[in-house]
Amino acid sequence: MRRVGFLLNPIAGMGGRVGLKGTDGKVAEARERGAKPRAPDRAQQTLDALAPHGDVTLVTVPGVMGADAAREAGFDPTVVAEPAAGPAATIGETTAADTRRAVAALVAADVDVVVFVGGDGTAVDVAETLEALGSEIPMLGVPAGVKVYSGVFAVDPTAAAEIVATFEETEPGDVLDLDENAFREGVVSTELRSTATTPADRRRQSPKQRVGGTVETLAAGVAAEVDPGTTYVFGPGSTVGAIESRLGFEGSPLGVDVWRDGEVLIEDGSESEILANLGTDNVVIVSPIGGQGFVLGRGNQQLSPDVLRQSDIRIVASRRKLDGIGVLRVDTGDRALEERLRGWHRVRVGRVESRLVRVV
Repeated sequence: MRRVGFLLNPIAGMGGRVGLKGTDGKVAEARERGAKPRAPDRAQQTLDALAPHGDVTLVTVPGVMGADAAREAGFDPTVVAEPAAGPAATIGETTAADTRRAVAALVAADVDVVVFVGGDGTAVDVAETLEALGSEIPMLGVPAGVKVYSGVFAVDPTAAAEIVATFEETEPGDVLDLDENAFREGVVSTELRSTATTPADRRRQSPKQRVGGTVETLAAGVAAEVDPGTTYVFGPGSTVGAIESRLGFEGSPLGVDVWRDGEVLIEDGSESEILANLGTDNVVIVSPIGGQGFVLGRGNQQLSPDVLRQSDIRIVASRRKLDGIGVLRVDTGDRALEERLRGWHRVRVGRVESRLVRVV
C-alpha cells in the first residue's frame, strides 16, 4: 500500500488569467481583478484520477490545503496535524510557511511520496523543506502556477495521479524559480534553487530550456499575411515578439497583446480585457516553451478556454526549438477543449515553411 502525501497551495495560479504573471505578493490585487482560485480544480482533477487506484492511502493536512479537496473527491484521508499554526482556514490566507509546515507533517507521517499542487514557488518550498529535513522522499508537482519551469512537475493532473500511484524508479529533478517582479517587467531570470528526488516517468515535464535561433524570416512571413479586420492575439515569447516588431510595435515580452488593423488595442492584457476586444474573426498566435513543448497553459493563462474557443490558433517556432521538443502540449484546465486541440498541427517555422507536429 503506497502512502501518498498530498497538499495544495490554494492561491497558486490566481494571477495568471488576470495578467499578473504570478501570485507572489499579489493575492489581493488578483482578487480585485476578479481572479478565481485555480489550484482547487487542479487538485480535484488529480484526486479524481487517483481514486481508482485502490492500493493508495492518502495522507494530507487539514482544511483548504488538503483534507477538504480529498473528502470532496471521495477519499477518507489520514489527516495529520502539522506543527505550530496550521494552514489558514480560507483560500487567500495561506503562506509559504504553511506549505513548509505541511511538508514537515507529511514527512513525519512516513509517506512514500509528496504530491503537491502549485507552481515553481511551491516546488521550492517543498524541495527546500525536504532537504532541510534530510529526507529523500520523492516529490511530484501538479502544475497550477502561472510559470512552471521546474522539472519536478507532471505534464498535467491526470498524469500526476498515474505517476504517483505507479512509479518504481526515481531520478534527480531541477527545481527552478524566477523573480516575479522582474518577470512582470519582461525579464526572465531563472535560478536553480534545488535538485530534488522525483519519480522517473516520461509524463513528467522537462525543465525550462532557453533555445535560440533566427526567427526573422518567420516573422516577416506572418506579418505579410495579416488580414484586415482580423483581431490578432499575441502570446508571450521572443518568437511572437519578433512578429509584433515586424508589425511596427513592441509588445509586452511576457504578456498577451491584442492588435487589429495597425492598432494595439491591449498591451499585457488580462483574460477579461482580451475577451472585451475580440472581434468576429480572431487569431491567437503562440509559440511553445523550449524544452517543454507547452503552447497553452504555461505563462499564458490569459489565453483562457473562453478566448481560445472564439479564435483560430496558430503556432510558430524556430526549427531549432522544434528539434528540441518532439511533441507539443496543452494544459488549459478544460478537458473538452484539450481533446479538440490534440492531434497534428501545422507549425510555422519560416517565411512560408511549416512542419506538422503533434499535440498530445
